Formats: sequence, structure tokens, C-alpha cells
Amino acid sequence: MRITTRLLAAAAISCLAAGASAKTLVYCSEGSPEGFDPALFTAGTTFDASSRPVYNRLVEFESGTTNTVPGLAESWTVSDDGLEYTFKLRPGVKFHTTDYFTPTRDFNADDVIFSFTRQGDPANPWNSYTENASWEYYQSMDMPALIKEIRKDDDMTVTFVLNRPEAPFIANMAMDFASILSKEYADSLEASGTQANLNQAPVGTGPFQFVAYQKDAVIRYKAHPDYWKGKEAIDDLIFAITVDSSVRMQKLKAGECHAAPYPNPADIAGLQADPNLTVMEQEGLNVGYLAYNTQQAPFDDPKVRKALNMAINKQAIIDAVFEGQAAIAKNPIPPTIWSYNDAVEDDPYDPEAAKALLAEAGQEGLKMKIWAMPVARPYNPNARRMAELIQADFAAVGVEVEIVSYEWGEYLKLSSDLDRDGAVLLGWTGDNGDPDNFLAVLLGCAAVGNSNRAQWCYQPFEDLIQEAKVTSSQVERAPLYEQAQVIFKEQAPWATIAHSVQFMPLSSKVQNYKMQPFGSHRFDGVDIAE
Repeated sequence: MRITTRLLAAAAISCLAAGASAKTLVYCSEGSPEGFDPALFTAGTTFDASSRPVYNRLVEFESGTTNTVPGLAESWTVSDDGLEYTFKLRPGVKFHTTDYFTPTRDFNADDVIFSFTRQGDPANPWNSYTENASWEYYQSMDMPALIKEIRKDDDMTVTFVLNRPEAPFIANMAMDFASILSKEYADSLEASGTQANLNQAPVGTGPFQFVAYQKDAVIRYKAHPDYWKGKEAIDDLIFAITVDSSVRMQKLKAGECHAAPYPNPADIAGLQADPNLTVMEQEGLNVGYLAYNTQQAPFDDPKVRKALNMAINKQAIIDAVFEGQAAIAKNPIPPTIWSYNDAVEDDPYDPEAAKALLAEAGQEGLKMKIWAMPVARPYNPNARRMAELIQADFAAVGVEVEIVSYEWGEYLKLSSDLDRDGAVLLGWTGDNGDPDNFLAVLLGCAAVGNSNRAQWCYQPFEDLIQEAKVTSSQVERAPLYEQAQVIFKEQAPWATIAHSVQFMPLSSKVQNYKMQPFGSHRFDGVDIAE
């Protein structure tokens, strides 16, 4: 495989300056992807670089909405008992032709079966093809227990047979982990002993095909000429990886990139005043939180967790970290999602009560770690600053805090360990508009050791979310989730911090860009004015 990328960053800038006939969009992304096989990961930074430009799914989210529409499946039917989903596949869909792979056939049922079975079957040779493969979404969503069989009815028809009904199944199939890969490409890698390239040099059916990646610097894509929806208006798409938010915004203002996410809240007014820029905004489908390790003493005691929650001045965090561009979070789901329980009362900010509760729990002189993310995220623009504020709040009640951090990929991996030492700042932007995507994926028993960073498995809560999964009516599901939020608040596996407003600064030359409710960044359908 050839990846020569030494001069890509300079080439990106020269493309902008030269105004070449080919349209090049430069996106100043906030971080490096963990890899390019989206089923292995859960981070939005990784999905923006992999599943969204490179791949498709059987079902897609209509851009800018939570509506599901046909993707690689033209249509689907559901059996009366809710246990069989039959997908009719779209004919004539072409995989990418790259320097390192030339397909000999179109997309078919074999690709669907390969893409899913590798995630749930430990005996599948692709289940452990790369080091520490965890299939975090697949496991956290309890898909191995859900899916009984994936049946190939013919080359263009696939049926998923379930062990139980699953209300959000179609929405789940539109999520990034459900991206469809090429089995033919995987077979060629296996034959040559280069399986790791599946995660390094991707091949999909999506709007853009991968060209090259220089770690921590730049990713380059080009438009898929045979894309089933038609070739994109953009010819070349470049991710210029720029971790520092202030530097991203400087590059945007200087014309070195066309789009730059996650501005510092303090920079937003200046960006809005720039006549060459457009700053889009919307309420985020997100929550930022501090997750205790509930399997580690003394954080296995709800009293300790409650006491710490009462020590946090969340309004001060909203003012200092978000500059007012967020709302205090009291529930683990945002108020923009159905079943949000507004009757839940938040933990009050009460340092004296926190001290008394810690004393009651026998915790004097407590020391702990707080993990702070190294990158800006939509639910937390400055985790280090947030950690410092919490550190000061905890010090006021006699708790000594050490702040630690790691490189983003390591942070995500290590924070999921069962024996993680410390409470971790993280957050979540919804993937499909269903409460299950928060309450089960982040707090369910199947997600312990994966996306459940609190390592919290509490049966009364688990019973409610499992009942909601098998209940088809949203009217009947909502009260179950409302009660689950009450239990969550009583048990306090997290300190819920904030629901943030999302901002997306763009060059005024960018046309047809849509903000996504899931916080993702998509460039299909986008154009640049000449």
C-alpha cells in the first residue's frame, strides 16, 4: 500500500490559494482518528474521518435530521412478531477503487454478513484482527445476545433474526458501527497477511474514498466517481488535523480551511462578527458528565457519589467553561430527546451538606484522580479547565484531587478499564435520537467495561431499560425511561454537568452544509462557491 503524505498539509493550503479548477474543501478537524474501521470505536472524531465520508449503512440518517431513510438497503420489512428484519439491498453499488484495491464485483449480501458477524463471533478470524479489538458499540448494545442469525436469502436480500424484539433496531442500523465494509477487500488482505490494513486503509461505498493519512497532521480523500447517489460537488476533501481550538479558528479566518469545529466559547462573538464567516448553531443532543468508577471503593457507595455531586458548582462551570452557552444537566439524557424527565430534582450545590455526607460515609481525607480529556468535544470545550474547577470544589469539602490526562485514543481505551483509578470526564452526543442510545449504551450492564465508564450495573435500572427495549410503543416506553432517570439520580453513578449548544464556524463560501443533531460533521451534499 502506498501512503506518501509529507507535503499534504502544504498542498491543502496551496489548493486554496491557487483556486484550482478542482474543488477542494479543507476541514480543520480537532483530532486524529483512532483508526478507519468505525465498528472498533465510539468517538465522533473517528467517525467523522471514517464512517461518514468513506462508508454507507443499510439505513441512513437523512442529513440534518434524526429521520431514517433507505441507504444500502432500498427497503425493509419487519415480521409481525418483531423478530425478523428483511433488507432488500440496492443493486449496482460500487466499492472504491484505490491504489491498493480494485474491486471485481458490486456490493452484495456477503458484505453485510461480513460487516456484522465479525463483531459478535469470537471464532470469526476478523474478530481479533487488530490489537485490543473491543467492538465497543456492538458489545455495549448487547448485540451478541440480540442477534440470533444473519441470513443470506439471496445475493441482494439479508434477514436479521433476533432473539427478542428491539424497538430501536432500525435507528441502530443507521449508526456508525453498522457501516458496511467490503468482504472482497478483507479476503484479499487476509490472503496477503495484511489484515491490519482494514483499519488503516479503508475501502467503502461512501461519497469520498480514502487517499492518504499522515498521523496527527492530515487525511486526504477524493470524491468517489461512481457513488450510487452521484459524484459529490467537492473533488478533494482534506482533514487538516489541528488540535488547538484557537489555532483552528485562526486558520479559518486566514482562509487556510473552510470549516473548523468546536470554537472556544470566548471566540464565538468574534467569529460571528467576521463578514467572511458563517457561524451556525443549534442545541446539542448531548450530555457532559463525570463518571465515578462504581466498582472501586469508596465510589461504590452512593453516599460518597452524592456528596461529591453536591460539592460541584455547576453554574460556575457553565459560566467559566461554556461562557453561558450550555444548560446545567440533571439527567443522563438531554431535554431535546423524548422521555426526558423534567420532574427529577438535581443535586443541590451545597458544600456543607457534602461535607456532612462524606463524614457520614466515613470518608475524611479522601484522595482521588479526575481524568481530563485532551481534546475539545461538543459536550466539553475545555476539560482541563472543568477539572480544575471541580478540583477546587472538592478541595473545599476536604477531597484532594490529582488531574490526569492521556492522548485521546489512550484516554478512551484506558477509561473503559474495570480497574480504572479515578473519575473520568467524558460525554455523549446521541447517535440515533432514541433514549436507549444513552441509557443502555452508557449505563446498561452489557456496557460495563466498554462505554459504561461508571462500570455501573444496577438491576432495578437495568430491568426498566430492558423492558423498554422490547416495548414497541413510544408511549409505553417513555414512562419506563422516566423512572430509570429517577433511579439514576438516586444512585448517582455520574455527576451530570452540562448540555451544550453546538456552534459550527464556516467560510461563507461553503454551501449546503447542514449541522447534524448527532454532532457529526458530514460533507456529502456540500459545495463551495467559486
